[in-house]
Amino acid sequence: MKLATSFALLLTAAAPGAAIELTSDNYDAETSGKTVFLKMYAPWCGHCKKMKPDWDKLMAKFDGSATQLVADVDCTSDGGKPVCDANGVRGFPTLKWGDPTDLQDYEGGRSLDELTKFAEENLKPVCSVNNMDLCDAAKKAEIEKYMAMDSAALEKLVAGEEQKIEDAEAHFKAEVNKLQEKYTALSEEKDNTVAEVKAAGLGLMKSVLKAPKGDGKDEL
Repeated sequence: MKLATSFALLLTAAAPGAAIELTSDNYDAETSGKTVFLKMYAPWCGHCKKMKPDWDKLMAKFDGSATQLVADVDCTSDGGKPVCDANGVRGFPTLKWGDPTDLQDYEGGRSLDELTKFAEENLKPVCSVNNMDLCDAAKKAEIEKYMAMDSAALEKLVAGEEQKIEDAEAHFKAEVNKLQEKYTALSEEKDNTVAEVKAAGLGLMKSVLKAPKGDGKDEL
């Protein structure tokens, strides 16, 4: 019995820590005071499934760190979708990193070695509201300016900046729709021209052009 108990404890100690999946409910608590590296994914995404084994290893490597967090966000779940929406996620998997209140896009390689190298070099305390001692003078002054504003004014400012993003997104979609309409019209125009040319006898012309040429005299 003692041997079995000891063996069970050994297995428990050797097992990797449970992966953290962030949601709107636990995001602030889990990321507080940490520099993060997040994979925002959808369970049905093929690239996400392919990436999962290496990402799980990366999460295990940094599990338990007081200042670093590598975690998942399921963008299709009720809890994860608000986090993904707030960070402008449009495709899967999307990797973001840095200050949890000001995430940056990760655009590096996605092999385990590349992800590990990036995490080891960049998941360090960074300038933020909670780490102002790491800020340069300009960034510190900017943070202090916002901290000095009353909540209503700051909320209005945030709403205005977010509206700019929404307007840019709406403009982008409208212009893409215009391009799609133009593409459709040009494609139809091209197809009609091709059909007209073929109907006018292009095939017969080519056949005659390829046919053997005689000397122009009838045989007796």
